[in-house]
Amino acid sequence: MARTWEADPSALFLRRLGKSAAELGNSDEEEKCPDIWQLDNGDIAVIGRDLTDDYGSRLPNGVSLGSDERLVVIPGNMLSAAKADIPDA
Repeated sequence: MARTWEADPSALFLRRLGKSAAELGNSDEEEKCPDIWQLDNGDIAVIGRDLTDDYGSRLPNGVSLGSDERLVVIPGNMLSAAKADIPDA
């Protein structure tokens, strides 16, 4: 069965949404930091901790992960900081 949406691996990073992890105090200036980016095709890339194995068996009803999907977690203040950069639907 064909998916209605597919990620485009050729899309490029366009702009950060919100503030960097360093600006929010979520990083000790290392390269390994959570982040949220808009891609040039309008999709969103999220860099976070892979907690797929931790949450996979206790997802809410109606929520599922495909074999090629991962559940990532980012700091809440990072998403809040990005709110102004995210357009309304």
